[in-house]
Amino acid sequence: MTTVKTNLLDFDRKGLRKYFADELGEKPFRADQIMKWIYHFGCDDFDQMTNINKKLREKLKRVAEIRAPYVSEAQHSSDGTIKWAMRVGDQDVETVYIPDEDRATLCVSSQVGCALECKFCSTAQQGFNRNLRVSEIIGQVWRAAKEIGIEKETGRRPITNVVMMGMGEPLLNMKNLIPALEIMLDDLGFGLSKRRVTVSTSGVVSGLDQMTGNIDVALAISLHAPTDELRSQIMPVNDRWNIETFLESVRRYVDSTNANRGRVTVEYVLLDHVNDDMDHARQLAKLLKDTPAKINLIPFNPYPGSPYKKPSNSRIDRFMKTLMEYDFTVTVRKTRGDDIDAACGQLVGDVIDRTKRTQAKQQKDEQIPVKAV
Repeated sequence: MTTVKTNLLDFDRKGLRKYFADELGEKPFRADQIMKWIYHFGCDDFDQMTNINKKLREKLKRVAEIRAPYVSEAQHSSDGTIKWAMRVGDQDVETVYIPDEDRATLCVSSQVGCALECKFCSTAQQGFNRNLRVSEIIGQVWRAAKEIGIEKETGRRPITNVVMMGMGEPLLNMKNLIPALEIMLDDLGFGLSKRRVTVSTSGVVSGLDQMTGNIDVALAISLHAPTDELRSQIMPVNDRWNIETFLESVRRYVDSTNANRGRVTVEYVLLDHVNDDMDHARQLAKLLKDTPAKINLIPFNPYPGSPYKKPSNSRIDRFMKTLMEYDFTVTVRKTRGDDIDAACGQLVGDVIDRTKRTQAKQQKDEQIPVKAV
């Protein structure tokens, strides 16, 4: 009979210490040592943990493992962006590495598929399968760091920022999201600054309220429309939590944190002749007058079968300038990785649709697993 081993990537520091005390009869500092080996040195082999006594190493080999998602496919963009298909169980999720001049951002998935049905997002069209475990969320960061390697050897900038903007709605997976965020921030984990870890939500107020007072990270909100009528048409989540309720929750969270410096990032995808008129810009400015915000405009990234189009550059420019007249800080997101379908809204992955909304058959996965070096 095969013993099911405990994946140590499923624990934040508090959980790992408890496991070592309750299950292994070991002192907390041993858990801290293991955690440092895992995240500081990228080690998944207990035999290489030379400051751990042999007896404990042998015990760990019998009952535990360090198992991250592995790369089943990698696509490289001409702009340096890399999209990995990360194998979790018998499915793939997508993780995207986006290098820039002064940083490198990793876009991480929280679910296999998504249940929110945002009309402009390719991931939503695939349906929802399941939540990712802690090990499958933090494991994307761990695996990506291994794939990127050492800068002086690969020329690739190390990961400096993590954004929970991949497949899925993070706040519908709170049980696994919070420990994963804790590991990202922990000095024994990846040790990222709280301002360099961003959670994006489409408006799941119950999850955002749960975060308030419990975790301090940067917040980005997917708003995408200035009125409830329009937002409900393109984002059905608005029927559960309308804009006013959402923004009230946002203000509570921002006020409770240091990472956001008193303001939130508002993401607004521009859909040609849907939500990009000048009236929409003025309505958006009025809507956000009591919510300190930086507005990030995202020109729509087309995907096969999408009913929407990207606005012209002139429409994007007019929308931006109208908002700036109201003294908002406004940026237009530079499209990255669109030649490998890694841009915002294009993440699909190998998703088995278990919802009743579609009967599409999953094509047989013929990819050959490639072990990370």
